[in-house]
Amino acid sequence: MSRHWIVFDYGEVLCSRTTAVPEMAAALGVGVAEFEPAYWGLRDAYDRGSADIEYWRSIGAVVGAEVDEAMSATLTELDIEGWSCLEPAALELVAALSEAGASLALLSNAPSSFGRWVEQQEFSKLFEVLLFSGDVRLAKPDAEIYRELLSRLDAAPGDCLFLDDRQSNVDGANAVGVRAHRWLGAAEARSWLEPEK
Repeated sequence: MSRHWIVFDYGEVLCSRTTAVPEMAAALGVGVAEFEPAYWGLRDAYDRGSADIEYWRSIGAVVGAEVDEAMSATLTELDIEGWSCLEPAALELVAALSEAGASLALLSNAPSSFGRWVEQQEFSKLFEVLLFSGDVRLAKPDAEIYRELLSRLDAAPGDCLFLDDRQSNVDGANAVGVRAHRWLGAAEARSWLEPEK
């Protein structure tokens, strides 16, 4: 009998949106208006496996700031901290599903350094499989990362339900046959997800 999996995104699903942008900009000595477009605009390569220092130096090049190893480490720490604020209601839902015996996985577009942080957190034990884009140099919404997920789960596409806050990622999952639903908050998800137990 095949197992049915519930797969969660991390950013803006299990956690709230980062609030660390002003701190990271200040660390570089530049304004938020300069820093933030580079932070988001250059993020895809970071999520796809580029090293921490490559990412921060690419931002530094745009905003006119030098980034050495020490600054890279500082920015990485601030960045991880910024994405570490878990949403209590989402965590309660995941814990309830785990307690009920659901098979749970996490699929996140995130750099490898962030993945290592997640692996050390207590909540990560709720998931049987953790897959971070930076580790496989693939990212949502590309079909390849969903196929990698299915391989790791040893699951057919129809045996997975994927929850993500971005419609493009939902569409990417649907394109390979994975059932996907846009995350609109824990209360909304709980209203229809609990029968999945």
